[in-house]
Amino acid sequence: MEDLIAGYRRFRAETWARERDRFEALAERGQRPRAMVVACSDSRVDPQMVFSAAPGELFVVRNVANLVPPYAPDAAYHGTSAALEFGVRVLGVRHLIVLGHALCGGVRAMLDGMPPGTEDFVAPWMGIAGEARARALRCEPGSDDARQEAGEQETVRLSLENLLTFPWVRDAVEAGRLHLHGGHFDIRSGTLSMLGEAGGFAPVGDEPPGGQRPLGDSNR
Repeated sequence: MEDLIAGYRRFRAETWARERDRFEALAERGQRPRAMVVACSDSRVDPQMVFSAAPGELFVVRNVANLVPPYAPDAAYHGTSAALEFGVRVLGVRHLIVLGHALCGGVRAMLDGMPPGTEDFVAPWMGIAGEARARALRCEPGSDDARQEAGEQETVRLSLENLLTFPWVRDAVEAGRLHLHGGHFDIRSGTLSMLGEAGGFAPVGDEPPGGQRPLGDSNR
């Protein structure tokens, strides 16, 4: 805990001093993020860092293996679905990104079996990804690393499919108010790959095309 408090003190002395006007404006006018990210809880993958985004630019929900469950408006607790409802229906985000990553422990457990002590919540949660697991196991035989990456990519595809089971997500997409994206971040190389229209993931180049605006641009 002492390290965290020391980090807070550095934040107050450095970041807060530098970004105070931004925080005060966010407090006064509220948040208007252009994008929402569904990411994994893995401590090695920080969407704000990956996209070089400032406070107020990303609305982020993180869970085990960056999964989006199917639409199920019942009396159970739905943390990810609640965040989606707020981001899409209240904040009106224009872009929604499902961000998977390399070396995902949730995907590893999905493929190889759940570790002891995860019976109460993790195992049922990963049950959402049953179809992603089946698809990954149907891939051409290869190394364990290839199967792991296939599983990571399939969870992204499945989550994008599940997003469209939410009627207000589907309506916003069909009206052109919301754009869905799939990404995969390799923590070993720092490379971000995005899911293309043809259904495959391709690395994002270091140089943007002419006129492309970075995500960190605060304009919507």
